[in-house]
Parts: sequence; C-alpha cells; structure tokens
Amino acid sequence: MPDLILSSGFLAFSRHIGVLRAIEARSIPVDAIVGTSSGALVGALWAAGLRADDIQQLLTGLAPWRLLRPNSQPWHGVLTTSAFLEFVRPHLPPTFADLPHPLAVGVVDARGKHQLLTAGPLAQAVVASCAMPHVFAAVRVGQGLFADGGAADRLALGPWRQWRPGHSAIAHQVNRSAGVDLPLDLTDVTLVRTPRSGASFRSLGDVAGQAREAQACAERALDGQQPR
Repeated sequence: MPDLILSSGFLAFSRHIGVLRAIEARSIPVDAIVGTSSGALVGALWAAGLRADDIQQLLTGLAPWRLLRPNSQPWHGVLTTSAFLEFVRPHLPPTFADLPHPLAVGVVDARGKHQLLTAGPLAQAVVASCAMPHVFAAVRVGQGLFADGGAADRLALGPWRQWRPGHSAIAHQVNRSAGVDLPLDLTDVTLVRTPRSGASFRSLGDVAGQAREAQACAERALDGQQPR
C-alpha cells in the first residue's frame, strides 16, 4: 500500500484535488500522507475523511484575500494566518492522533531547518505549513514556531523516507512557483508532475478546470506504474 506525498505549490489546491480524484477513481489504497503548504491542507482534509469532491466544494469560490490580516509586527511577516486558521479549524479533528491515516506536514523551524510534524495540534500545524516566510508570520505549534516547509524542501522525499523507511509512494510535484526543489531519488516512487495552478491571493481561478487537468496528468503517470 503506497503512501501519498503532496508538494508545496502556491495556492495549488486544485492540482492536488485532481491527483486525489485520479487515485480515488482507481481505488488505490493509500497508507500515510505527507503534505507541504497547499499539499498539507489538501492532504490533511483527505486524511480526515473528505473526498476530493468535498475538498473541491469547500475551496471553490474561496477568495484568499478575504483571509489575509495585517500583522502588527510586520518584521516577523507582513500578514498573519489567524483568519486562515479559523477557516481551517472546523474541517479538521483537533490532533494528528485523531486522524484515521498517519499524516506528516512539512515545515521549517525558526532556524530554517526542515521538519515533518506528525503529532500535536493539527490545524495549527497545517496552517504553519502554509505560512510562507516573510509573507506570513510563523505559527506556534506546541513549543515551537514554524513556517512553510517548501522554503527548504518542496516535496520532502528525504524526510518521508526517514519517517517511513521501506515504503513506496505516489508523489505529486506541482511545478515550482517558490521554494526549494531538491534532487529526487525516485526509487519506489511514482512521480506525478502538474503545471502551476495560476491561482493568486485574489482568486483561486477555475478550480474545477485545473483539477481536471491535474487528474489527466495523474492518470497518465499512474497507468501501468502503480507502486508495489
């Protein structure tokens, strides 16, 4: 049973939704999930039991600018994630331990070192993974302050292997908009690549159309290449 890894990608929720729809259409069982930034939010919602169509319905029509709040200490990040946290919190269980699937979200700590968070308050961890450094203030999760893990590793294949040694995976990499792409070791990994979403803080754009494009990319990658 493969794991699922969802990369960062600027507001690329629709691309991840399309990949999930391809996996659901093939009834591929997934064990653990790793997500970073937009991949953390979509992965967490899916791990919590929402289907791809449910996630699409939740996010369609979302105007990200409505969730932006200025930070009173802009030297720590121009914007805060407080409104985004309130948007996310009702759709997720309180902690990682309450999920039916193991989940890890990619973050960087105050020193810029990459970590996978796998325990503790879930909504805060997911929002931290979406907090682009310098744009958003870091988010407190437990005793630490964390931000978007894509700043150090957009896909987190290496950290996934450390967390889940000996497992295979389906990995979805959205084309880079920001952050760091490290060299990829694709041993036991089926890689799905999709274009940037074209979303902005003003609008997520045509979520349904972008998801269909991503689903087609995923179907081509998955045909005859499913992990052992």
